Amino acid sequence: QVQLVESGGGSVQAGGSLRLSCAASVHGSSRNCIGWFRQVPGAEREGIAAIYSSDQITYYADSVKGRFTISQDKADNTVYLQMNSLKPEDTAMYYCAADLYARCRLRRSVVPDYEYAYWGQGTQVTVSS
Repeated sequence: QVQLVESGGGSVQAGGSLRLSCAASVHGSSRNCIGWFRQVPGAEREGIAAIYSSDQITYYADSVKGRFTISQDKADNTVYLQMNSLKPEDTAMYYCAADLYARCRLRRSVVPDYEYAYWGQGTQVTVSS
């Protein structure tokens, strides 16, 4: 029903950019939220961006607002996370996730990770100083 595959992670120096991709196969739901999360070992997963698929309204955590941009290409069912001005503290495993109940739109925020039922396998981002 739902398959999510991330790609695009890697290593970059501080101040650089990366673009992550999430190939999202979501059948049976045209109104859903796709979110990007990140996690470092020993810490909770942090929601950083989300997009409502129907009208592509976006939501961001304060930690990435102005630096990261989430977007969606409906033609190829891919959600992107463009990350600019990267900092060493952005180093983490990055995941995309899907919520078929569109709670990001209802609550006008990224919403917590437990609201997302479907997850990709993650892609590592490492930012060196």
